[in-house]
Amino acid sequence: MFEKLIGNDHVKQVIVRLLKAGRVPNSMLLAGDEGVGKRQFALELARAFVCNDPVESLACGACASCKRVGRFAFATSEKGEDYDQVFFSEHPDVGMVIPYKRNVRIGAIRDLEREANYNPYEARSRVFIVDHAEKMADPAANALLKTLEEPPSTSHIFLLTSRPDALLPTIRSRCQVLRFAPVASHEIEKYLIEDHSFITEEATLAARLARGSVGRAVAINVETFRVRRDKMLGVIRGAIQDHDLPAMLKTAEELNDAKNKENFEEYLDILESLIHDVWSLLIADDSTRVVNTDVSAELSLIARDAANVDLPGWLARIEEMREQFTVNINRKVATDALFVSMATV
Repeated sequence: MFEKLIGNDHVKQVIVRLLKAGRVPNSMLLAGDEGVGKRQFALELARAFVCNDPVESLACGACASCKRVGRFAFATSEKGEDYDQVFFSEHPDVGMVIPYKRNVRIGAIRDLEREANYNPYEARSRVFIVDHAEKMADPAANALLKTLEEPPSTSHIFLLTSRPDALLPTIRSRCQVLRFAPVASHEIEKYLIEDHSFITEEATLAARLARGSVGRAVAINVETFRVRRDKMLGVIRGAIQDHDLPAMLKTAEELNDAKNKENFEEYLDILESLIHDVWSLLIADDSTRVVNTDVSAELSLIARDAANVDLPGWLARIEEMREQFTVNINRKVATDALFVSMATV
């Protein structure tokens, strides 16, 4: 079944070797960027433990047990206590802990500790997945330590994280680490065309924008993205070609109105990608490195006028803005300041 997963062939090889040798560790840390497939790999591992008809220790993917593994009914309420549990799939031996807002709650970890000590109901092992494990605060992480130190022989715990350094060193030291790399653009493009019916042009764009994340690529609405990108292209044109600060400040106001509040950081992502593209075209005139391939001709024209523009400085100021968001700065004021600095060429 691992052949259906996109990218990270080295991880597949390691997992297959462990399964065939019967040496899958009881505690594993799956680390890699968001959307590279960590959860799907963990679920595929779980299937190998519960499959009714395994083929050379790998899940068949077709039996009732394999199909039940991926079906979860997660809480959707705003009550934190509703997340103080392991959410089991339709298979009673495969469970998952998910965060409530910004934290994995200690109650969920205590429930995992309790459940991990029960014998399997149907399969030969129980599997517990902790999604976004970096969101465990120290009390929750410490509650998990005892189970990781002395895991029951019939339970496996897989921690998924995009920020392994945010975990306690004592957590990391008790897990075998599998590191996931970003997925190649051509693999994502092929997947989008074959499995999600993207047309070729849109698949190419989405695959490049995804920065190695299959999940991000699938979630991209190309039509909506292009509308938002046009707005950010206007900002770059206003700064480099038109020298139109009033238009740029009008855009800053639009970005910070109520209807765009949830999309503000996406606009920043788009702006950064366009600046990177202009910079690549300026220093190397290499369109193969351009992310926004469908507007590369327009970006080339902008790059010709950008010789005296501090493009790296623009990118640095955007990153500074992101860091300041953690202390609740006024986004409108920060956006105005950014655009004024960009217009000062």
